[in-house]
Amino acid sequence: MTDIDLSTARVARPHGASKRSGWATRLVASRSFQKWAAKFPLTRRIVRTEGEAMFDLVAGFCHSQILQAFVRLKLPEILLDHEMTSDALASEVAVPHDRMTVLLAGAVSLGLIKRRRPGRYGLTTRGAALAGVPGLAGMIAHHDVLYRDLADPVAFFKGEVETELAAFWPYVFGAGGATDPKTTQTYSQLMADSQVLVAEDTLAMVDLSAAENILDIGGGTGAFLTAVGLAHTGPKLTLFDLPAVAPAAADRFHGAGLSDRVEIVSGSFRDDPIPQTADLISLIRVLYDHADETVVALLKSIFDALPDGGRVVVSEPMTGGAIPERAGDAYFALYCMAMRTGRARSQSQIAALLEQAGFTQIKTPKARRPFITSVVIGVR
Repeated sequence: MTDIDLSTARVARPHGASKRSGWATRLVASRSFQKWAAKFPLTRRIVRTEGEAMFDLVAGFCHSQILQAFVRLKLPEILLDHEMTSDALASEVAVPHDRMTVLLAGAVSLGLIKRRRPGRYGLTTRGAALAGVPGLAGMIAHHDVLYRDLADPVAFFKGEVETELAAFWPYVFGAGGATDPKTTQTYSQLMADSQVLVAEDTLAMVDLSAAENILDIGGGTGAFLTAVGLAHTGPKLTLFDLPAVAPAAADRFHGAGLSDRVEIVSGSFRDDPIPQTADLISLIRVLYDHADETVVALLKSIFDALPDGGRVVVSEPMTGGAIPERAGDAYFALYCMAMRTGRARSQSQIAALLEQAGFTQIKTPKARRPFITSVVIGVR
């Protein structure tokens, strides 16, 4: 390939493209400039850093597959209590030794494990999180569905893929989609496990001490309300969700000693009236499952159900809006797109939907961990 003379090169600009940034991007894209920059002392480090970052993007799928194999083979649990040799691990999980060696080397490179004593492997703090963080291993193991949906990314972004992920999360299609007990159990367990971290961050960002009655809409098996009840002894608690999850929710509340403080109301917010008993209503990972028209209708119903001064709390993963960020814009946005019903929104977009429903005094606190959840609060 010959080098391009940028002084004479002419590149057709697509409709809507800016002329101002064209010369800089063409300069960086030229092979002659790249060769010069790789040798020049002031730019050499930048070239290397950018090259490594680009390679990580290219190799990202392989990294995720190493992670998934590591989780599905239950290596975090196996290594949690004691270090093991590659031979012992290969025998334990029935993987050929030469392939186990490759898997372990990959896991070392990703910071999941490290070589301890000669020939033995142990978990790092990152690897230990796979065994200790609620729901993390389950989410990773379930990602084979998402990966299949993204197998042809061009077709995916053109909307030509009938994604499997939509069938995995039946609740988003309404009460009629969640009738299979096994599917409901899988859905509910995965939601409940991962809800623990969401509850921790939500309670750190929202002051619930003054609430008298908290209604959690779409609360599943009650993981969030359980966290609220254990953190705040004052408010009464109400769970509003589909009938299929009520038994598991009742068991959870009983196990936490909260049965006398919690009322379970079965119903669908699409078809049934929202209880008008609460001064604070929470929506924990609910809105991103649904289209704007469904969200606006729900928020208006919540506005009507709250007393003056009542609050609504929205907590879910969000995009970065005007400043895109990886968790929201390069992961959750695609995940929601694969679900085919909702979409990931920014704090400002959710704030606008709250305003459209009539809420005021909108607050958007800074997220502790945006890859876990972000929060928007509105007042009636």
